[in-house]
Amino acid sequence: MNEFELIRTFFARQDVARTDVAAGIGDDAALLQPPAGQQLAVTSDLLVAGVHFLPDADPFSLGHKALAVNLSDLAAMGAEPAWFMLNLALPKADARWLEPFCRGMFELAREHHVQLVGGDTSRGPLAIAIEAHGFVPPGQALRRSGAKAGDRIYVTGTLGDAALALRHRLGGIRLPEHDLAAVADRMDRPTPRVREGMMLRGIAHSAIDISDGLLADLGHILEMSRVGAQINLDKIPVSPVCRSHIRETGWDTVLASGDDYELCFTVPENHVAALEKLRPACGFHPIGVIEAEPGLRIVDESGKPYQPRETGHDHFAEK
Repeated sequence: MNEFELIRTFFARQDVARTDVAAGIGDDAALLQPPAGQQLAVTSDLLVAGVHFLPDADPFSLGHKALAVNLSDLAAMGAEPAWFMLNLALPKADARWLEPFCRGMFELAREHHVQLVGGDTSRGPLAIAIEAHGFVPPGQALRRSGAKAGDRIYVTGTLGDAALALRHRLGGIRLPEHDLAAVADRMDRPTPRVREGMMLRGIAHSAIDISDGLLADLGHILEMSRVGAQINLDKIPVSPVCRSHIRETGWDTVLASGDDYELCFTVPENHVAALEKLRPACGFHPIGVIEAEPGLRIVDESGKPYQPRETGHDHFAEK
């Protein structure tokens, strides 16, 4: 099929149709109407074969993940997702690959009522770039720069499962089949914490999504807020499978490997009671405290300093 047949077949027809989209796919540009009194949050992520995903990755999971990582960025800002654009480079117009890719992407889009409103396609090495848009009331966006000394540090969910699955697939460790089944979805089909991000408006001082590893991403909060922190190794939430392999993999796999797409956020003491009321709907775990002294300090369960060998993912770090 040619490019225009590809667009009509796989992208022009979709289940989500929002009233704030005056014109979507089919024109030179989309016409969108943000709601009155809302700020527009915009984010984008680029996924490249061989860099962000294995070349033989399941296309259904890849469609899900490509959108999920962008929704995770909106969640970290406390934004409600609305629209997204897709730019896709393909080695060839392969319907057998595109059909499951679109199913994975649009299933997640339906879950969050997000409409595809445009983008571009081209021939080239496989790469997926999505730009997502959402709304947040003025003054309520969660930022990296709002942390203050005395804030408690929290994370949603558990950390390290995606890194464990990746290490298995790269041959670094060998997981039993039932362990791999328990962690594979955390790598392949992460859950963007959209609801949690919106619930944290007016409660959290700062937030970020954990994509490059807890140490790197919490480090961004500390840098932007000009503060420091102490976190407790024994407070880091990990799944039973991940904990069972800690001795083999080490804590750096949990702290610095990334691909968790959980939220890390800070909450002042006077908002902790409000946060606790959210616990039944929003799973979160306290892991440390923001301090005035710059730097990130990690202590183990006995109070001894822990020094990681790795600090997080960096696309341009020297290997």
